[in-house]
Amino acid sequence: MGQEDVVATNAQSPETQPLAARSWASLNSLQLGRFAEYHVTMALVRAGLDVYTPAIDDRGIDLVARLGPGRYLEIQVKATRGFNYVFLRKSVFAIDPFRYLAYVLFTCEIEPTVYLIPSTAWLVPNSLFVSRDYEGKKSAPEYGLTVTKSNLHELNRHRLELTLAALIHGVSEGTHHAQR
Repeated sequence: MGQEDVVATNAQSPETQPLAARSWASLNSLQLGRFAEYHVTMALVRAGLDVYTPAIDDRGIDLVARLGPGRYLEIQVKATRGFNYVFLRKSVFAIDPFRYLAYVLFTCEIEPTVYLIPSTAWLVPNSLFVSRDYEGKKSAPEYGLTVTKSNLHELNRHRLELTLAALIHGVSEGTHHAQR
């Protein structure tokens, strides 16, 4: 067996390569979204939370995370490849101290970054957190997250581990209080 045969024998199709060897671009939108939901679920579980998935996703809640007795978060998961715009329909993403967006940013071929953003961040819209009502237009009202290189520093304040630390340890700055 020549050296060429060894190379050919060890070659893997893109479908069987480890995920780290593939680009996020190889996943379609549905696969990327599902991967993001699983990734967020496992990050929350690693942080010591109980995580539940609704049987039907018709209310914009992908996950429910239990922080402790009587303390739950309702989480909508969204993901993008690189810097982009994400929208959440206002009809299903209510501003509520218990509602959070888990935003997953996929860049290059590295591990995705997860941000856990309280819905109350949209109470004061800015260049990162936008609110659009589209009055007199066909589009439904939406909250948006405009992720750019220039506002990444503001988004980094909402990295999953920072938000969870504040929630788990009971630190409250108005937007991180979740108790029912």
